[in-house]
Order: sequence, then C-alpha cells, then structure tokens
Amino acid sequence: MTYSVAVSGASGYAGGEILRLLAAHPDIEIRTVTAHSNAGQPLVDHQPHLRSLAHLTLQDTTPEILAGHDIVFLALPHGQSGQYTDALGDVPLVIDAGADHRLTSQDSWDAFYGGDFHEPWAYGVPELLVGGVKQRENLRGATRIAAPGCNASTVSLSLAPGVAAGVVDPSDIVSVLAVGPSGAGKSLKPHLLGSELLGTANPYAVGGTHRHIPEIRQALAAATGTGIDGIRVSFTPVIVPMSRGILATSSAPIAAGVTDAQIRDAWESAYAAETFVQLLPAGRFPRTADVLGANTALMGLAIDRAANRVIVVTAVDNLVKGTAGAAVQSMNLALGLPEDRALTVNGVAP
Repeated sequence: MTYSVAVSGASGYAGGEILRLLAAHPDIEIRTVTAHSNAGQPLVDHQPHLRSLAHLTLQDTTPEILAGHDIVFLALPHGQSGQYTDALGDVPLVIDAGADHRLTSQDSWDAFYGGDFHEPWAYGVPELLVGGVKQRENLRGATRIAAPGCNASTVSLSLAPGVAAGVVDPSDIVSVLAVGPSGAGKSLKPHLLGSELLGTANPYAVGGTHRHIPEIRQALAAATGTGIDGIRVSFTPVIVPMSRGILATSSAPIAAGVTDAQIRDAWESAYAAETFVQLLPAGRFPRTADVLGANTALMGLAIDRAANRVIVVTAVDNLVKGTAGAAVQSMNLALGLPEDRALTVNGVAP
C-alpha cells in the first residue's frame, strides 16, 4: 500500500529533513508540501538538495489543503500546530514535529510556552523506557504522534536506563549540550548568523529556562513510573559552529550500594537490541561527526567514583534522530511497517 503525505513547514529545516527521508520511503507518495510566506514558490528554491522533489510547489498551509491525505506532518514553529490539528480529525495519521502535543501538564506548558494548551499525543521516541516497556508499544497503531524535542530526547535516552533501573539518583541531573544552530530553525536571527557563530561557543537559555526541561522531566518520570517531582534537571545548551549535531554530556549521582557492573548493565540491557540507539564499548565516546545524516544515537558511559556520578555522552544528528528520523521511525510503527524503513544507521564522512 502507498500512503499519501502532506508536509507543512516544508521550506524549513525540519520539514526539509522529513521530506529527504520520505523521498526514499517505498511506501510513501509525497503529494503536497506547504509553507506560509514561501507559498507559491518551487520547493527546490528552498530545498535545493531535494532534486527528486523538484516537481513540487509550496502551497498555502491551510486545513483544507492538508486534509485528504493519509498522513500529515506538521513542521511548524511551536504554538502553531494546534490550530491545524484541531481541524484534521479525518486524517488517519498526524505527526507533529512541534511542541504543541508533547507535554501532559498544562502548568508546564503555561510556564515554558504559553498560549493554548493542546492534548498530549503519543510521544515519538520508540526506544524510551516507559514503565518497564519501550515507548514503541504505545506507537503501534497510533493515529496522533508528537515527535520529540531534539535536546529533550537526547538527554532522556541518555539517562532513562539508569533512572528506570534505580542505579542513579534523578534528583540531581546535570546536562550540558553542544548544539548546532539548525535546531533553532531557519528563520533569520542575528545571533545565528555565520559571522556571530564562527569561532565561538554561545550558551543560551541558562538557569532553567529552556523549553525542553519539562519534556525531559516528563520522559524520565515515565521511565520510573513515579511522579515528576523527584526529577530535577540542570540543563544548559551551548550553540557551537557546526550546522548539525548535538553532543550531550549528562550526569547523575550513583545510587547507594550500586556496583559498576550494575550501572553498565542498566544501559546494556536497555539498548542491546536497539538498532538506532547504541552503547559504545567501555572507554569509547562518540563524536557528532559519527552520526551526521544517520538516525542513530551513539552513547558512551563513564563511571566517576571520585565524584560519585555516572556520565553519559550522547551524539545525535538533531535534524534526523532528534526530529525527522524520530518522526519517520514512529510513522513506520504506527503503520505496521518495518521500523527502520527509509532510515539508516550510517553517517556521512568526512
């Protein structure tokens, strides 16, 4: 069976990456692409690397144009998806790459985003531990999926095994991330200009203000099956001069009486059978270059007994595993297709 697809926000980074992956999917027909200010222009004027889609023209983003497809992807700025999802009730599968349907708590939404709160959808991180099972079980047959925040899913995947196994204390999590500016979207912003980025590293959203913090706490609370109050996260992202990528260094205190073997076993048990989340051998740590273009999260684990902390270093491509790859992987599960269809673990080098 071939599924017809519409992609909104198709002129942006996330929309373009969704299109790149879907263009190689044998079960998908990309029928419609939409935008706002760029409507009426050829798609390749904004995504010149997508040569196989040169026949497509960006249309207006309206419920009427998005309706009538088997699948709709929404790759819109945070707070803009809800106005369309409410009107797409007849579309069999809708996948939102924005934040509008990620959070289960309206208080968290009000504190970090503001505006209208929309119902939470199935969270699109298949490998995430949720109450003793993997989130993929909640994605099979799903009709509404919230693709994750790239930073949030990276940190959550990094620490969920230890939190779920009780080998670390989730009340003192510290995570510092080196991130590429493509995670901030394609809109022109002075601080994201090449002249402002090259040769420097810039922290932002320091001091507990980043919007992905409640998403991380929600995911880790789901891993434990307990409340969110015991999950405390210090989260500091730093923009570095690479177009794509996240390198997240996350740590948490070691729980009392836990051995080194028990710590490593928690991560090995969680990810040994996973295709797209891979734990490297002891003493090895990933680079962002190793996952460029791949739907892979590579992870290195260290145990610092002097500081009594576990450190996890995880590398992802923020536009693939962080966003579009997670969305396509979740789509495959929802449709009953092979989970890895149109996705690869192989990066691009050099």
